[in-house]
Amino acid sequence: MSEAQVTPSPESPSKEELKLALKAFRKRLKMTRLDDESRLGYGPMSSGGKSSIIAISPPNQFSMRVWEELVRQGKLKSAGHGMFELTDP
Repeated sequence: MSEAQVTPSPESPSKEELKLALKAFRKRLKMTRLDDESRLGYGPMSSGGKSSIIAISPPNQFSMRVWEELVRQGKLKSAGHGMFELTDP
């Protein structure tokens, strides 16, 4: 293979892009949990309960390489089937 045929790997996402992606992920996880807890059976007047949701599909406005980079950095953990979870609760 000549050097002209070797394609360089795409550049890694910028720090700002990673920061925005992680913020969007945390917000979506929070909203998903709140939505789950708002259904009947949870709440102060019932027996209560916390959401058991720990993994979600990441926001699609960021590419998969952003999520893979966050996994590589140890900020997210892959839960399989395109879902991710936070490493720190």
